[in-house]
Amino acid sequence: MALDDRRAWFRARQKQRYPILVASDETGVIGFISFGDFRAWPCYLYTVEHSVHVRADRRGRGIGRALLEALIPRAAALGKHVLIAGIDADNVGSLKLHQRLGFNQVAHFTEVGRKFGRWLDLIFMQRLLDAPGAHR
Repeated sequence: MALDDRRAWFRARQKQRYPILVASDETGVIGFISFGDFRAWPCYLYTVEHSVHVRADRRGRGIGRALLEALIPRAAALGKHVLIAGIDADNVGSLKLHQRLGFNQVAHFTEVGRKFGRWLDLIFMQRLLDAPGAHR
């Protein structure tokens, strides 16, 4: 994610008053996570979509898992009912991580994104939260 994109992403989360969690070590920021509104319509008030980013040289060391495990209870504490993950279909590590943390695949969109000169498939995964006051 480019620096300007990261700044815009952080500003959007701050405006929504959603948590931004950052992992760092002696080399600086090694990962971050937050969530934002899933859709702008009032009926989606209880659903958020998260984004997690781990620096390439720190992947596979449990940082993403630690960030996601810390974020999930924060979503529930804010009364959210569903946490959504949109994951590049080729990102096997992220798909497995989310599955291990209780997310289920609910959709596979073909060629909906474009990055690095190629089309990307997008997999949606979701986890139902036990949010206080959530209505089932």
